[in-house]
Amino acid sequence: QVQLVESGGGLVQAGGSLRLSCAASGRTFSTYAMAWFRQAPGKEREFVATISYSGGSTYYADSVKGRFTITRDNAKNTVYLQMNSLKPEDTADYYCAGRSGSYGHTRRDMYEYWGQGTQVTVSS
Repeated sequence: QVQLVESGGGLVQAGGSLRLSCAASGRTFSTYAMAWFRQAPGKEREFVATISYSGGSTYYADSVKGRFTITRDNAKNTVYLQMNSLKPEDTADYYCAGRSGSYGHTRRDMYEYWGQGTQVTVSS
């Protein structure tokens, strides 16, 4: 029903910045909580950030707090992840996720919609 497409990944040096975008289909995007997860090579997919349906509430993993910012533009059906002060340990495939609920979760199984992922590589 809902399709998510990530973009904006790439290669960046440590300390640099990158902005990821997730474009969503559907007419009810503004009612969905959205999130970003990431998966590094050999690691399990982990929670990064989530944003409520209206954008009024956000929550971040401790590892990215203060460096990453999740935002959304419901008029554009798009959620963003602004990543600053990037570290090599941020290297991963980043996935956009959505759920048909107002507020997000840190658990992967609470999200029913997933994008294909976009690769972020941070060099030292």
